[in-house]
Amino acid sequence: MSGGRIVAGLLAPHPPHLVYAENPPQNEPKAECGWETLRWGYERLRKQLENIDYDVIVILSPHWQTYIGTHFLGLNNFKSLSVDPIFPNLFRYHYDINIDVELAKMIHDEAESDGLSVRMMENPDFRVDYGTITSCHLTNPNWDKPIVSISSNRSVHYYSVEVMQEMMIKLGEATRKAIWKSGKKAVVISSNSLSHRHFVNESEVPEDMSKEHITNHSQYLWDMKMINMMKNGKTKELIEMMPEFTEQTVAETDGGALTWMLSSLNYPTYPATIHEYGTIIGTGNAIAAWDTNDEKRKIEGVSSK
Repeated sequence: MSGGRIVAGLLAPHPPHLVYAENPPQNEPKAECGWETLRWGYERLRKQLENIDYDVIVILSPHWQTYIGTHFLGLNNFKSLSVDPIFPNLFRYHYDINIDVELAKMIHDEAESDGLSVRMMENPDFRVDYGTITSCHLTNPNWDKPIVSISSNRSVHYYSVEVMQEMMIKLGEATRKAIWKSGKKAVVISSNSLSHRHFVNESEVPEDMSKEHITNHSQYLWDMKMINMMKNGKTKELIEMMPEFTEQTVAETDGGALTWMLSSLNYPTYPATIHEYGTIIGTGNAIAAWDTNDEKRKIEGVSSK
């Protein structure tokens, strides 16, 4: 089978505060309100996805950290309770997630053939990270699509951001080729914030929006620089700037998800739709989408140049 393709690429940040504020039945803590602009941005993203036909979500989260290779969830279902280690007062989420093991294995095999170190995660007691859960919930709260979950290979701790960039570019290419071979239509998600210098003390009322703002002006300027490149279709330039941006803003881009996603899209030169930008505990968060459904924007696996 062939002819599968990536129909959309998303930048979907995962602060658990957004799930907390929406009060879904899966999450135990309940909120009064909070972070409305970002939550409304996710509402606009979901409206956009309603008009896109897709079979599976493929996501890479910086909070599933592996130190020997890239791992893929390799069982049909994972069900448990996820508790955020930093914000257990906000996020205690009962998840029940279906996995597209076939596609996960295809990406695994493609990456392995390209020389990357990879492994399938087949431990039924493995706890899925909250980044994957949060981004998938906010993107598709009905959970009616299977997912492929990919770990963040933290080679940056041994080498450098530049080395990790190279690995994530190769993983993105392998992801694109595997999706094309699968015959499936996929949405790929980079689960991360942008600037990530956050507050060290929590407000007495977490959803008190009078306390919410970006950590400092320089973080905001960096975020705007990155977002403007997304809006202007300058994704290759964005990738080139990623190491400096990551260092200057302690950004979650150190996990490689954004580089992987843009590589899987073959570096789109058309504008991203920016659904929202906002802050959570001082971090900068952009909700962005690259819709490839236009005939001029198809990303069809190995045929893309």
